[in-house]
Amino acid sequence: MNKLITGIGILFLSGMVSASAQMQYVDNDACQDDLSLSTPKFTREASPLDTLRKYILTPKAPDTPRINGAKVFGVRPGSQFLYTIPATGIRPMAFSVENLPKGLKVNTETGRITGSIQKAGEYIVTFIAKNSLGEAKRNFKIVVGDKIALTPPMGWNSWNCWGHAVSQEKVLSSAKAMVEKGLINHGWQYINIDDGWQGLRGGKYNGVMTNSKFPDMKGLADAVHAMGLKIGIYSGPWVGTYAGHIGAYCDNPDGTYDWVERYANEYYRYVDTTKQTKHGVNYHHGKYSFVKNDVRQWMEWGMDYLKYDWNPNDVYHVTEMHDALRSHNRDVVFSLSNSAPWGDAIQWERLANCWRTTGDIKDTWESMSRLGFNQTKWAPFVGPGHWIDPDMLVVGMVGWGPKLHYTRLTPDEQYTHISLWALLSSPLLIGCDMAQLDDFTLSLLTNDEVIEVNQDPMGKQGIVIAEQGNIVTYAKPLEDGSMAVGLFNRGNTMAKGTLTWKSVGIRGEQTVRDLWRQQDIATSDVEFVTDIAPHGVRFIKLYPGNSRKQATSGR
Repeated sequence: MNKLITGIGILFLSGMVSASAQMQYVDNDACQDDLSLSTPKFTREASPLDTLRKYILTPKAPDTPRINGAKVFGVRPGSQFLYTIPATGIRPMAFSVENLPKGLKVNTETGRITGSIQKAGEYIVTFIAKNSLGEAKRNFKIVVGDKIALTPPMGWNSWNCWGHAVSQEKVLSSAKAMVEKGLINHGWQYINIDDGWQGLRGGKYNGVMTNSKFPDMKGLADAVHAMGLKIGIYSGPWVGTYAGHIGAYCDNPDGTYDWVERYANEYYRYVDTTKQTKHGVNYHHGKYSFVKNDVRQWMEWGMDYLKYDWNPNDVYHVTEMHDALRSHNRDVVFSLSNSAPWGDAIQWERLANCWRTTGDIKDTWESMSRLGFNQTKWAPFVGPGHWIDPDMLVVGMVGWGPKLHYTRLTPDEQYTHISLWALLSSPLLIGCDMAQLDDFTLSLLTNDEVIEVNQDPMGKQGIVIAEQGNIVTYAKPLEDGSMAVGLFNRGNTMAKGTLTWKSVGIRGEQTVRDLWRQQDIATSDVEFVTDIAPHGVRFIKLYPGNSRKQATSGR
């Protein structure tokens, strides 16, 4: 059906949208403004795939080649380089790279770049992707220096779907799904194992070895790398972890744990069948550190990411792990969890690549909105190489294992969730079972214009620039001079939002682009006004922004 768009507005049954902008018509039956505030109800006859398909806004990627994802990548001199060129379009596709630095090579069939670069510096290369329908080119900057994670990490974490029921089989299934469902073609790259993999200490380093759910961790890491992806692992500097497994510290100098004989189950998880004690008795720092032992083991396995989890985060234990990771010639993203104290923000910026600013997220509006809309105070500490983390994404099939359910967020709330995390420059870590990804959830995770906001090379965190009743407006400046803006309705009824160019310091005529629909929808030199669905969002980009060439005339 035809929808009258002004600014980014739609003509609703509940009221007319107005704006100082050109008007145009677009044909879009899948309209975000028609989303119900109620959580979708699924029956045996109606699967999430069927019920949610009508809410999809992301256009299908063209069959012609298109290169997506980040525009910059950081690596340390001499470290192993692994990057898969993210490109959509029909296969087969041939890849090449112009001006590739010495020490790197590209697989022309997969677009996988491997090797190492010894000399520090910035290298501007050009990615080229060709198929039977055309060719795409895109410049890409490789920065060889001290910093990694120059854009927020994008990947998957096992906790929100599998909890401590995670297994090697489930992790490998998620890695295969990331490739087979095409997420790798949009820049997703990390497969992160959370709590639940640990067995006893042993091996040549006396590090934590795996339990029987992970029969071959090195083989798993090799398989993930062979897909062009990276792999992560979990630990914490307590005697025991949150799920009741062995931590990086111990009360015995030989790395044995007194509770194991009495309370360990078949997977070496603390379980008191009498329910007289709980594994929380091990939530403390032990007398002896085995951090270096564990790091040596992770390096031998080939880990690329570490989630280090306890509370409260403290500078001593963060520094200890930071130094242990940096003592090896392998780039490992160092992610802290959880509820990092704001008073030490300058230390997290210096020592970690990501830090959780919150407790655990749940798949409810109350949880997601409380965590997401409370991040502005962290903005001074965010930038390339160091990112705030308001926790993982709760879309798709979640449940904290082993029994899963479809997220309780409504479609509008899911659009708010992804839009807000993109504006915050947060790591994007999928928390669902990727083997069960439905088309709607996949559309949320593969919108390249939304991802581009999150992955902008400038790395600024979007902040609140206006609040009007239940409408909260976030703005994030982008590298090309444009501005990403999200107008969020935190209320339970339809509400009107207004964005003036003056409020974001923009001058002159701007084009308004709807990022979810990937459409230019209006031009204006003043403002736009739009109705916003309950718990929903209008996610737009204003471009070209202020002129960088022409002087501003006087009044």
